[in-house]
Amino acid sequence: MSKACAIVLAGGASSRLGRDKAFVEVEGQTLIARVVTRLRTVVDEVLIVANDPPRFAALGAPVFGDVYRGIGALGGLHAALSALETTHHEYGLVVGCDMPLLNPDLLRYMLSLRSQRAQFDVVMPRIGEYYEPLHALYSRRCLPTVEQHIRDGERRILRALADLNIRYLTPAEIARYDPQHLSFFNVNTPQDLERARSLLEKRRTPGGVRR
Repeated sequence: MSKACAIVLAGGASSRLGRDKAFVEVEGQTLIARVVTRLRTVVDEVLIVANDPPRFAALGAPVFGDVYRGIGALGGLHAALSALETTHHEYGLVVGCDMPLLNPDLLRYMLSLRSQRAQFDVVMPRIGEYYEPLHALYSRRCLPTVEQHIRDGERRILRALADLNIRYLTPAEIARYDPQHLSFFNVNTPQDLERARSLLEKRRTPGGVRR
């Protein structure tokens, strides 16, 4: 376990799923409980970004609300960076609450890049034209830049991060730990939820032991 922090974003509208995705169940666990449990094998502190703190009390993690509401995922990222400011950690992993196949080894690898000589502001997976800003490692140095972009009217995460020093994970780096890129699979629709359940079921051996 690394001396590090992770922040789970749980404030989305879940409009395509039709119910709060954080509390739908897979394998007898809510999505957010599964995410928090997996993160606790990687880091020593987990925080949650959500706008209804009492609903998350059972998870035993501090809950922080959005500072800027109604601006989508960028508002969630800003809240995550603001929450990071309340800790003693320089970096925080930011992930969505709807990612049931997070890969702890990949997350540990991302955290290991903190020790490199270069001072990255962000460590983010990138596969071709696809970026994963909601499965990324952020320095607390990012907050002033993100906040300024929001005040300037920006609403797109990648545009708000454009001025920062980003270390992109290559497909080859990702494939060492997650060749199928399942870490980035998230549950947005009923079909996604069924696929998540199917993928998790396939990970069991005939004897019911997790691969």
